[in-house]
Amino acid sequence: MKEDVEPLVHDGFAGEPAKRCLNYIQSQRELGKHVVGIYCGYAPMEVIRAAGLVPAVLCAFADKTIAAGETVLPANLCPLIKSSYGFIKTDTCPFYAVSEAVIAETTCDGKKKMFELIADIKPTHVMDLPQLPDQKEALENWTKMIKKLGGFLENTFDCKVAKKNVEQEIKNTNYKNQLLNRIFNFAALTPVPLTWQEIYDLTYLGQTATIQDMLPVLNAALAKLQKRVADGVYHGKPDSPRVLVTGCPVGGDATKVFKIIEEAGGVIVALDSCTGMKAYSGYIEEGTQDPFAAISRRYLELPCSCMTPNKRRLTELDKLIGKFYPDVVIDVVLHACHSYNVESQKVKAHVEGKHSLPFLKIETDYSQSDLEQIRTRVEALLETVPTK
Repeated sequence: MKEDVEPLVHDGFAGEPAKRCLNYIQSQRELGKHVVGIYCGYAPMEVIRAAGLVPAVLCAFADKTIAAGETVLPANLCPLIKSSYGFIKTDTCPFYAVSEAVIAETTCDGKKKMFELIADIKPTHVMDLPQLPDQKEALENWTKMIKKLGGFLENTFDCKVAKKNVEQEIKNTNYKNQLLNRIFNFAALTPVPLTWQEIYDLTYLGQTATIQDMLPVLNAALAKLQKRVADGVYHGKPDSPRVLVTGCPVGGDATKVFKIIEEAGGVIVALDSCTGMKAYSGYIEEGTQDPFAAISRRYLELPCSCMTPNKRRLTELDKLIGKFYPDVVIDVVLHACHSYNVESQKVKAHVEGKHSLPFLKIETDYSQSDLEQIRTRVEALLETVPTK
């Protein structure tokens, strides 16, 4: 990518992803809007926005707060949880500071117990996430949880979560997802005209900004990408190994893996995690009698490793591989994230067996201590890709 190429995310949203989102949230507060903190992709954004609230993704990806988290939490706990709690304990997460309430979901045992530790700091609404998504009861129970969330927001913020507003937010989500996937489609080209950082920036901002504020950004990004293709501007080299990254949520200090892949000569064409493309891959049915149930159905389709059986993760991987043509698949697993670690065995067998692609599992945390070890393993993996 040429250094003088205009970045995709601009138009008043320039800067680091976290700083950009914080500036946006502050601007919304100045307009009189209330802010709700979220931790996970299962937080139903459509209900939050239907209440006229602004979602803020809470800090969870920094090594600097791990030590503070470990003064209370076990050292062998997932770094995402320790970092999250450390941010709150040290009062250093600006997103938590501006949030007036927190929405939490029972995606794992560590998070559930961490939520108990922070529940007395500010209103914290825990949603009981069903983890057998194919059961009839799962849809019924998750729909009830989403409706209960609406009641919590109404009582906490003295607002109204009207069905017509929820329906409108469903349409807004579908339209935003459609535009984002048109942008992702450019990563299927050879050579690739956009970077993983640009994909990450857009998906990060997309969780917070409204469709009205995202539209100019997304339309401008599409125009810039079309110009790059016309001008022959691309990232990496035409024959750079194409990499699909799957696994745990990756952000902040954990993006070291992405940077190493690039430094080793690879080009990341797909980010298959809830901090990447996964949250924008689906469609919420419009025009139903119960928009809460429509939202419930879509969110239960998210193939997180907390679900069992999680067959959808493999079918979604099939779609990504068929669309983005990766040469290798890298599974990033955070230390002590047992569900993703165990599931990695199935992903490896599927990728190598069905698609005959080289596979690498990287277990890591947010520290810099394993950089060279990761680099050696990634370089060895990319060397297995035949010269094109």
